[in-house]
Amino acid sequence: MESVSENDFRDTLARWPSGVTVVTARAGDTPIGITVASFSSLSLDPPLVLVCIARSAQSHDGLVGAPGFAIHVLGASQEEMSALFARPGADKFGAYGDERGPFGVPLLPFGVARLVCERYAAHDGGDHTILVGRVVSVEHAGTDPLLYCNRAYGRLSPSV
Repeated sequence: MESVSENDFRDTLARWPSGVTVVTARAGDTPIGITVASFSSLSLDPPLVLVCIARSAQSHDGLVGAPGFAIHVLGASQEEMSALFARPGADKFGAYGDERGPFGVPLLPFGVARLVCERYAAHDGGDHTILVGRVVSVEHAGTDPLLYCNRAYGRLSPSV
């Protein structure tokens, strides 16, 4: 049986709302980062999460090869950060200083949560690499998340 077309697949998956994350690491002494919507918890024992990194992304090799990385779960007011880290080649870290966490990972101001991970495994995922991290530290706040659905940003509606 044939697969669906890439456009039909994209258009269908675009209707699935997700949170927005920025994943950062260091390639040598160079900070790297990318906006990622494919993020999930994987295991409680050990504490594992996964992110899917497009093989075509400029930062792919650096992120997948780094000993550790940080996942920043963006808050509702961080749409600009999401858009910045989604663009290839931009100076993404200039406005955020040089705070470093474990493994030298660049730490950005977080909105909802920040998880620092040790690289645990990397698996083939077609045109993506499934990067698995063992969570070594977490921080979280009581702010609403930034959402992405149908190729647009959104926010949670207040309960009625």
